[in-house]
Amino acid sequence: MEQYENIYDKIKELLGGISGNVSILEEQIDADVQMEYYHYTQNLKEDFDPKKILKKREVIFGKDKSIAYKKKLIVQLASIDSIEAYRTLEKFMLGNQSQLKDWATLAMKECRLLIESKLLDRSQVLISTGLGGKGLKLRYFTVLLARNSNAYNPFQKKVISNELTYAVKNARGELEKISFDRELCTVLSIIPLQIPVQGLFDQLIAECNNYGDFVNPDYIITNVKVIPNREVRELIIKSRKTKKTRID
Repeated sequence: MEQYENIYDKIKELLGGISGNVSILEEQIDADVQMEYYHYTQNLKEDFDPKKILKKREVIFGKDKSIAYKKKLIVQLASIDSIEAYRTLEKFMLGNQSQLKDWATLAMKECRLLIESKLLDRSQVLISTGLGGKGLKLRYFTVLLARNSNAYNPFQKKVISNELTYAVKNARGELEKISFDRELCTVLSIIPLQIPVQGLFDQLIAECNNYGDFVNPDYIITNVKVIPNREVRELIIKSRKTKKTRID
């Protein structure tokens, strides 16, 4: 993806033009679980009878079937454009706190989009990331690094907080959390699809550095998961070693 290109335009380009039919998975579901689910669907949706699947839908609530069996049935229910199938998945998801809760959530979203596609007579697109989102906004985890690994002082923390609040609000986003830990500033924000998120943070850092050039222009941003500070520091050390090796 080119620098400063927004995700929404990229989706429209890839799908040949879309308007108003994009949905974002709001729940935060581990990316590995999502990948497992979508791989599972490729092998289990063909050659089955929707009527037979619906007749045995109550099996997912019982305790005598294995997790693997329930996974298969849940995926099959998700591919039936039926309110009956959707309500079954919804009931299971709302009343289930086991390892299948996220699985059922993905299935419920898929089933709903299938029903909407049929009713509206146009395709529905679901965007799912590990950190989820809200409406037509994606959640991002960002780490702003202090230049030269110096700990942020009170003045610098205030500058970053003020600039973040302004930048995210100006982008019609939501700032959920800002945390400081020595040389790290971690940010959880929700940004509209139409906003080039890299451009937003590049400009933010430039504005902060007008007050003393204290933020490293390199930063970490992801919509997959929240990275613990310990892991962030390990990534930084690894990156520096890689750069040093390349220079030598």
